[in-house]
Amino acid sequence: MEQMEEFPPAPDVAGTSLDGTAIFSIAADENAALCRSTGVQPATDGSAHPIYYYIATQVAMGKTVGGVCETCEFDVEDGPMMGSSGVRFAGQLMVGQDYRVTGEILSLVRKKSRKLGVMDVLTYRLRLHPAAGGDAVLETDNVWVLPRKELAA
Repeated sequence: MEQMEEFPPAPDVAGTSLDGTAIFSIAADENAALCRSTGVQPATDGSAHPIYYYIATQVAMGKTVGGVCETCEFDVEDGPMMGSSGVRFAGQLMVGQDYRVTGEILSLVRKKSRKLGVMDVLTYRLRLHPAAGGDAVLETDNVWVLPRKELAA
């Protein structure tokens, strides 16, 4: 079995900013449609469906999926895969509230797996803040798997 030392190291991308400039707002009609699609009624208190943690942070972060892949020197056409996503809520997501995203890449680690061969495991953190200012209402850590077909043995 080949040792990882025989492969070039993963690009050093830890600390890369993912701060967004776009504002994300959860529209009442879009929230209602999303809720109906999951078999629940929209909340009557103005809170949004919690899946918006992922939608809002991905849409309003400072890079597209292709841009994140490019930063990691990975061709998006090679198929990045979602590994996991975890969220910590500090408050409610609200319909009609404007939000902005801050975040950064935490790590990019090269590994070898039996199934995928050589891959990079990307971990990044995003925070969703009220656009008007204030503490984050949530923080999410996402892990993507970037299969490195070009490094296959």
